[in-house]
Amino acid sequence: MPQPKDDLSRSLVALEQHRTLIAVVELSSATWLVGGMVPGIERDPLKKLVPDAEALLRLLHRWRDEAVRAGQTIHRIVVAFEAGRDGFWLARWLRAREIEAYVIHPTSIAVSREQRRAKTDRLDIGLLKRSFLGWLRGEKKHCTMAAIPTLEEEDAKRPTREREQLVGKRTGIVNRIKAAVVRLGIRGFDPKLRKAPERLAALRTPEGCPIPPDTMAELKREMAHLQFINEQIRQIETARLEQLKQAPQQGSNTKILQLGRIRGLGIETADMLTHEVFSRDLRDRRAVARYAGLTGSPDESGSRRREKGLAKAGNARVRRGMIQFAWRFLVHQKDSALAQWYQAVVAAGKKRKTMVVALARKLLIALWRFVTVGDVPQGLVLYPAS
Repeated sequence: MPQPKDDLSRSLVALEQHRTLIAVVELSSATWLVGGMVPGIERDPLKKLVPDAEALLRLLHRWRDEAVRAGQTIHRIVVAFEAGRDGFWLARWLRAREIEAYVIHPTSIAVSREQRRAKTDRLDIGLLKRSFLGWLRGEKKHCTMAAIPTLEEEDAKRPTREREQLVGKRTGIVNRIKAAVVRLGIRGFDPKLRKAPERLAALRTPEGCPIPPDTMAELKREMAHLQFINEQIRQIETARLEQLKQAPQQGSNTKILQLGRIRGLGIETADMLTHEVFSRDLRDRRAVARYAGLTGSPDESGSRRREKGLAKAGNARVRRGMIQFAWRFLVHQKDSALAQWYQAVVAAGKKRKTMVVALARKLLIALWRFVTVGDVPQGLVLYPAS
C-alpha cells in the first residue's frame, strides 16, 4: 500500500500479524532465498529458488494455502527485498499481481559492528525479517524503503545517466592521449579539437623525430574512439532537444523547460534534476536536501562538538551536479539574493568551498519550490518563455 509523500521510514498501515503473510527475499544472480512468517505455522519456512518470479509467486500462494488449512484467514501478503542489481522490476511485477512489495535500502539496516561478523544468506534473511517486521509495525529506525518508480520513470533517467558515463569515458581517452604525447616531450596538443587527428602526423618530439609507429597507431585508435563517443553524446543531446520541441507539455518536459529558463542552468542539468529529484514526491525542504546528501553529519559525544562534513548519503549524481551549478550560479546570477548571501558570508571569513556546499543546498531547495509552487527566488534572472 503506497505511503503518503516520501515517508517510507515506517509503515502507516496497521499490522494484523495473524492475518498477514510476511516474506523476505535474499536475491542473487544464482539463487533466491525466501524466508517467511506464516500465520498458524510455528516454523519459519525457508526456501531456496532459482531466480524465477513465477516460482516465487507459487511459493507465496502455497504458504497462504498452508495458513488457511491451519485455520487462519490471510488478508495481506507482503514481500520485501534489498535494493540491488535487480532493480525494481520484481516489486512492480508482484504489485501487478496484488502482492504488496517493498524495496529496502540496504544501508538503512543496522548490522553488527564486529570486525569479523558471520555473514550468510540465512543470517541475512533473519536480519531482513526482523527489520521488515519492525517497519510493518510502524516503528522507526528499523529500515527505510526505497520509492519504487514506474517503468517510464526509470527509462526517462537513462539518457542523462548514459551521457554521464560517456563523458567520463571521453575524459579518460583525452587524458590517455595527452599522457602519451607528453611522455614523448610534446606539449600543446589538444585532442578535443576538430582537426586534432590531422595534426598527429605533423607532431615532432624535441629531438625532431616523428611519433613512433606503435604509439601513432595507439593514438589513432584512441582518436577514433574519441570521435565515436562524441557522436554518441551528440545523438543523446539531439534526441533530448527534439523530444522537448515536439512535446513540450508531455510528462516531465514542462519542468525541464521551466528550469531551462534559468540563466546558467542548462538543459542537461535541468533534465538531471527533473528526473532524479523533482519527479519524486518529496515531503519538505529537509527531505529535498537529505535526498541529495547535502546535509551535515554532526559528531557529538559528551563535551565534543564537531562536524564531520557532508553526509553523502543521498544521490551522488544530484550532489555533484548541484555543486557544479552553484559555482556557475555565482557567475551568471551575481545579483540574486543567494549569490549576494554567499559573497557576504565569504567576506565575513567563511571558507569558499564550505559555503558553496551550503549554497548548493539552498539552490536545490529554491529550485524545488520553483518547479512545485512557482516561487521564483529573489533576483533570479530568467530567459523569456518560448
